[in-house]
Amino acid sequence: MIRGGSDMAVGEMGANAAPDGQGPAPAAGRSVLRVAGLGAAAVMLVAGGVLVSGRDAGEPFAMVVLAVLAAIGLIALVAAFAGLVVPARREEENFGRLVVDATATGFAVADESGEIRFANDAYRNILGLGADEPPATPERLLAGRREVSEALYRLAEAARRQSSWSEDIRLITEGREEPRWLRLQVRPAGEEAPVRMVWQVADISGDSVRQEDTFRELQQIINYLDHAPVGFFSLRPDGRIAYLNATLAGWLGLTLDKTTGGAVEIGEIVSGGSAALLNDLRPAPGGSRIETFDMDLARVDGTSVPVRIIHRVAFDAEGRPRASRSVVLNRARREDGAEDLRAAEVRFARFFNNAPIAIATLDADGTVTGANPAFARLFAGRGARGRPFGDVVDVDNRAALGALISRASAGEAELSPLDVAFGGGRTGQVYLSRIEDARDGSIGLLAYTVDTTEQRSLEAQFAQSQKMQAIGQLAGGVAHDFNNVLTAIIGFSDLLLANHRPTDPSFPDIMNIKQNANRAAGLVRQLLAFSRRQTLRPEVLSLTDVIADLSVLLGRLLGETIDLDVQHGRDLWLVKADLNHFEQVIINLVVNARDAMGEGGTVAIRTLNVPAEKVAEVHESALPAADYVMIEVSDTGMGIAKENLEKIFEPFFSTKEVGKGTGLGLSTVYGIVKQTGGYIFADSAGEGEGATFRIFLPRHIAEAGEAEPTRELRDARPRTDLTGKGTVLLVEDEDAVRAFAARALESRGYTVLPAQSGEQALELVDEADGAVDLVVSDVVMPEMDGPTLLKELRKRNNDMKIIFISGYAEEAFRKSLGDEERFRFLPKPFSLKQLAQAVKDAIEAE
Repeated sequence: MIRGGSDMAVGEMGANAAPDGQGPAPAAGRSVLRVAGLGAAAVMLVAGGVLVSGRDAGEPFAMVVLAVLAAIGLIALVAAFAGLVVPARREEENFGRLVVDATATGFAVADESGEIRFANDAYRNILGLGADEPPATPERLLAGRREVSEALYRLAEAARRQSSWSEDIRLITEGREEPRWLRLQVRPAGEEAPVRMVWQVADISGDSVRQEDTFRELQQIINYLDHAPVGFFSLRPDGRIAYLNATLAGWLGLTLDKTTGGAVEIGEIVSGGSAALLNDLRPAPGGSRIETFDMDLARVDGTSVPVRIIHRVAFDAEGRPRASRSVVLNRARREDGAEDLRAAEVRFARFFNNAPIAIATLDADGTVTGANPAFARLFAGRGARGRPFGDVVDVDNRAALGALISRASAGEAELSPLDVAFGGGRTGQVYLSRIEDARDGSIGLLAYTVDTTEQRSLEAQFAQSQKMQAIGQLAGGVAHDFNNVLTAIIGFSDLLLANHRPTDPSFPDIMNIKQNANRAAGLVRQLLAFSRRQTLRPEVLSLTDVIADLSVLLGRLLGETIDLDVQHGRDLWLVKADLNHFEQVIINLVVNARDAMGEGGTVAIRTLNVPAEKVAEVHESALPAADYVMIEVSDTGMGIAKENLEKIFEPFFSTKEVGKGTGLGLSTVYGIVKQTGGYIFADSAGEGEGATFRIFLPRHIAEAGEAEPTRELRDARPRTDLTGKGTVLLVEDEDAVRAFAARALESRGYTVLPAQSGEQALELVDEADGAVDLVVSDVVMPEMDGPTLLKELRKRNNDMKIIFISGYAEEAFRKSLGDEERFRFLPKPFSLKQLAQAVKDAIEAE
């Protein structure tokens, strides 16, 4: 063990101390060679003496010499093993010790137990060890110093783990004004070294003093900047403020914790959305741009400060902006001679920056020289300032805009606005006017740009809605009149069939007439569905159950080459809709998807809840905020061309080949969804990209005392005996329908009082003196309609039973009657059997 710092040099340890199991050191090996050489020379000398002296005289001489040599060798071996003889060392063997002793950094090496095996003079001097005081590790020498205890613990743990660690510690020494700063380091010496850890100690008090001086100077500079008479801030590319000085913070009423580190966004301190101007600088790769803006900054208390900002932004080689350097001049009221001019500039800046339309100043050539925040937002990301105005509009509009700029620069008056497109589906109108600078007479332009994107979208939606409504009214009117015709055709066919046996030659012809009339009735129902005038029987439904029940049928409709993928939403809300009609909606959409895919593909049906707060994510402006259940039907077919999306729900419009569809499928879907109170939207990325239909039905929440929906009479239990007795007042303005219905009821045993108007019906009731058992009345009639007739009948007999017949839906006239009013409804067209059953059920009902 080395007791002192200089008892064993590093040269000794490196030159003579061989690692365990590695044999003698190189210096020891060289000593053995020298001994062996001397022995060989002595033997040769003895042999030569014997030859010269002769054998008799030389043998005693040789024996004496060899004995002396053997004694010397034995003594040398004993001394070597005892460590009394140390081989001679060359000067280069002490090179390591000389270097370590000469350095100002203290070095010490420790073994596995932590004992110091070597320490240089610098180590002893820095840690204050005396000449005879044994060295120790820093953790032992500095034990008890509370200010460095944590650092020493971390160093000791690193030494124990045989890992590297460094700590800077601050020591306060008695009798010394300035504290000492030491840098302590520990690192492993290497797996093959005879020692385990190397400690380094350096006095860095001088460096710390210089750092503290630099820090104080930096603090002074920051203090100068913080209390400068102008504001300053640095804006990061992400829109957050990296730094703002105390002057600007004071103007805005911000606390110190909001002045650094990106704690504040630029939008929080800039009024009226003017922040967009600060980010609208045209990139200058490898350079910088400086712009001046007049705007208002927002104080914490909600008031504003008029300022002028000199904004400098540097760009890297790729044109990406770096943090800005921005100076802020306070333009609030001051008592000086320039107050009037300053106030005018402030008023103009506020007007310019807070204008709701985009305003820009152009030079005579059309280059943008200035812009307000609305202009910067409209052309966000395009860096319009410093660029020709034509560059920020679509290519198709640039020639027309250039011509308008030329006309405005020439001083032409009453220029009409120009409709332009900005890209991304946005449109606008540009107004130009000529201005002249009073200072130098230069010519410029003012460009006012009004964003018409939303207006155009609303206009298109309104026009489409009006068109659909007009088509619906036309379809409903045609369907109503056609229903009367079909009712007569079907009714008189039934009368003929009743008088002809199946063996009669004319029987098949009559059956064909009736079947085709029924087919026509199906088309009429589709028209009524589109016009939202069909009869619905709404009931509370779980769409999960409805679609699950339909899955088998849908699979058969799709066939083997098309896959059906159904994804049910979790905890789906209830809706209120007509079950049969809603099933028709799903079937129509799936069949359309099948026809669009041809030989193969996938039809996906997905349901999910869409709460009111999520409606905005649907990106459909026509969809008001409310809770909905969404049903999405998508396919992988040919898709829908953009020009066809607006007409896709119109009746008789179809993209299918001639003869492969009536064009009423999607119009029926549209009418059913709308009549249910829902919304339907079609979407397609383009031809070949598939199509998606999304239906939004309002969520149903049951209310107390909710009335049951009225059931149609044609769904009543069929009867075998349709004969009956009683007096029936039949009110119908269509002669053919009235004639058929009268004959049908009379053939079943009823007494029929036919009337072609409401007034005539009241006269017949008065003449019968209340002997009318049932009234069968059309709804839409001239002079007096069905609901008005019912009210007049209630005045004469409150218990009067009535059946309304109509080609329109029950909901079309129920609103004109009270909820407590009781009546039955039979939709047109109806057959003889359906009429007879409805009348018998009504008369026999209590």
